[in-house]
Order: sequence, then structure tokens, then C-alpha cells
Amino acid sequence: MRSVLIMLASIATSLFLATGPVSAEVEQSLGTIVQPLLATHVGKSGAYVLEKGEEALLARAWLADHATKSIDVQYFIWSTDNIGILASEALLRAAERGVKVRVLVDDLMIDAPPEAMLALALHPNIDVRIYNPMLTVGTSKLKRVGNVVTGLRSVNQRMHDKTALFDGMVGITGGRNMADEYFDYDHEYNFRDRDMLVMGPVVADMTASFERFWGSALAVPVEKLLPKELKKINPPRMRTVYADLHAYAAREENFAPDVRENVRSISRKFDGLLREMVWDEVRFVSDLPGKNDGSKGLGGGGRSTEALAALLKKAKKRVTIQSPYLVMPKGALKLFRNLVKNGVEVRIITNSLASTDNLQAFSGYRKQRASILKSGIKIYEFKPDPAIRRELIDRYPKLEKTAPIFAIHAKSMVIDGETLFVGTFNFDPRSANLNTEVGMLVTNPKLAGEVERNIKQDMSPENSWNAADNPDTFASSEKRRKLRLWEALPMDPLL
Repeated sequence: MRSVLIMLASIATSLFLATGPVSAEVEQSLGTIVQPLLATHVGKSGAYVLEKGEEALLARAWLADHATKSIDVQYFIWSTDNIGILASEALLRAAERGVKVRVLVDDLMIDAPPEAMLALALHPNIDVRIYNPMLTVGTSKLKRVGNVVTGLRSVNQRMHDKTALFDGMVGITGGRNMADEYFDYDHEYNFRDRDMLVMGPVVADMTASFERFWGSALAVPVEKLLPKELKKINPPRMRTVYADLHAYAAREENFAPDVRENVRSISRKFDGLLREMVWDEVRFVSDLPGKNDGSKGLGGGGRSTEALAALLKKAKKRVTIQSPYLVMPKGALKLFRNLVKNGVEVRIITNSLASTDNLQAFSGYRKQRASILKSGIKIYEFKPDPAIRRELIDRYPKLEKTAPIFAIHAKSMVIDGETLFVGTFNFDPRSANLNTEVGMLVTNPKLAGEVERNIKQDMSPENSWNAADNPDTFASSEKRRKLRLWEALPMDPLL
């Protein structure tokens, strides 16, 4: 785990903490606040783009505190850092006041202690399931190796979905996982990310997708995966786990004065967010559990891939894309070449070698970079210290002397300045063929224009390099050396 400043941990704690100041402010349920908005915009869905990490965290905190019936969450990564622990504590508090909580997490990168997972799963109002458990939870090292050897596609087929649903009325989806670095609270490495908060009819589609995954044979209750550990869990141990979570979230000695003010102002800030929502037709794009039937090996595509390809083919003027990884899947470069030939301007911003956290994916991109540029696509590579982080990280002045690396993790696309996609889909073969993905599609010039302006700002010289100028030279020699090793491996379909 990357180290985290105590100060930042306290901020994260305060934003999730609903005991004390926040609970005192709760006067209305989520339903009483949302229903009048839905009644005013019958048949339309409300949408708001969460650009800043702190804002995205505040929204989740407010919604978790105001939910009265259900909270369903689905994530690719759930870390045991401050954000992950405090999110777990927030869900526990919701369950203790009678809210039904369901948590579905992919198996690949989960690092929660078995005792903690089981204690939460045994709460009468909490269910925890693990998606495609072939590598981590309840899997020995020997079995893990056997699974990789006998089922390469299966172990690489991950649930990359990131959704949070509150009372079946409000949802959030986008690039952010449940870990420090996705909300600007990591001391060494943070992500420039993007989510969309929605309410209205589109939430029913999000709920239907969650139910498909929850009921899938790939989603296994954690109790079935950890039978030996389950025998050691008894009511006293469960109460100890719960008490430890609550105590961690209630250490007020770590709170700075401005942190307390953030806690007190959550409701006011969220009210402002609701007033800024755009109401329109919003479509939720999602893959099925398992992505595809596997008959094409590591290929096969999926519903999200088909939806985005169809959208791209309709472009008439310009395509603007932001993706942390850029490895063209089969057929993608041809599609983009045709767009450019037809007069469509294509601009893509991705991470530079200096900013990327994924050398494997960057190795695939570097093999293709010359061909992509030759096709007429303009590529920009994000700097590790972009000027934009001063605007996106609210507490940047306090971090400036030891500012963390800031890298792209947002996955967004704007077509002709009118149609917007915000979701989990990376432009690489893994998202196209292996990982399940989700996202929001909306044709609305206001929303699309806002996101396109933000992406264009990320492309500006103070934030990015032109890929044609070979920005690799700005990365460390060690990183360049490691990259050459990854480039030698034949692993492009898995990138």
C-alpha cells in the first residue's frame, strides 16, 4: 500500500463519517429529496459530471448517509487504505440503521482481510460477493497457478464495472475505484478521474445490470470462499470488527478545522450539485456477466464495445477521447483511419511514460504509436506534474511541496461536441474483449461541451506533451528500461 499522510487520512475520514456532525444535519431521506425532482422532470434522467475527487467523495458520503432502503455497490478495486476502510464503515453504519447493503467486488485486486469481509457479510443487513474468484479470495498459491495455466482467458475476464446505487433512485458510475488515489488522497500517486451522478429512469437500467451480476454464477458469496475462516468467526469477533471500524472513523483528534467545516457543509454542497443537474435522455451501457461466450479466445467483444464502435461511426466533425491506456483493439485503427479520411478530427489524450502506472499497457501503446500518429490521429500524453492539478485537487496548496504524481484514469469520449460517454471503458483490447464495462451515454451539448472543454484543457501544453515529440525522454531511465522488457513479451491481447 502506498503511504498516506495522516492529514489526508483525516480528510477522507471526515467525508465518510456520518456520526456526529453529519447525522445531526440529516432531516430528510433520500426519497423525499429526490422525488420532487423526478416529478418535475417526468421521463427524463438527471446527470451531473463529477470532475473533482473531493466532490465525488462528498457525493458518495451524502448519499450513503441519506439512503434509507438499499445501497448496492459494485467495484473492480476495493483497497484497505483509508478510503476503503472508511467506505466499509459507512456501509456498516447504513446497515445498522436498517439499510440493506450488497457489495460485489472483483477478485483480482481485493486485499481486504478475510475476518473483516466475513464479519461484514454475516451482518443481517449486509451481503458480500466476490466476482470470478480464481486468484485471490480463498485461493491457494498452487490453485492460483493451476487456474492461470488451465484457464488463461477465464482468469483474465474481470468485472471492471464501478457502480454505486442508493435506494434504487440515485446512481454513480465512472472511472473511480474505492481507494485513496481515485479521490486525490494518496501521498505519492493520484488520478485525474471522472464519474457521472444520475437519477431518474436510467437508474432502473443500472439496477437491472447490478442484479444480473449479483445473480450470476460468477458472483460467489464470501462465506463459501472462506469456509475455514468462517468457522473462527463468532458474535464476539464480529462485534470487535465492527467496533474497530467505528473507532477508526471516529478519531476526531486527527481532524483539522477545515475538515470539520467540510463535514458540516456536505448537505449544502450536495444541494448545489442537485441544482446543477442536466435533465435529458440518458442511456446506461453495460456488458453481460462473462462479457462474451469465449468462443473467440481472448477476443469476442461485448455490448459496450459494440455501442461505442457504433457511436464512433456516426461522428461527422470531431472525436475527443480521454483514456489512461491506448492500445488499439482489432479493427479500431481502421475505424479511426476512415473517420480521418472523411474529415473527422480525432484527438486522444492518454498517459505519458512519465505519468503512467501501467507499463504493460504503455508497452502496447508504444508499439502502435507511430501507426496511430501516421493515421492522422492527434495524440497528447499527460504530464506527471500537470498544471491542471492545482484546479482539480482542492487541497493542492497544502500538498504543493511534495505534490504526488497526477495521472489520467478518466475514461470519456465526446462526439461532435454533442454526445458524451463517461464510464469504465479503456481504449484497449482488455476492455474491448475481456473485462466487463459500464458507462453513461447522453446526447446533450451542455454536458458534452463541458467535458470536452475539460479534456481539451488537459491537452494544453501546460498539462500534456504532443506524442509526436517523443515524450518518453522525460521518464526516468529505470522506467524506460523496464518498458523495453515489457515490449519484448507477446501479451498485446491481454493489455
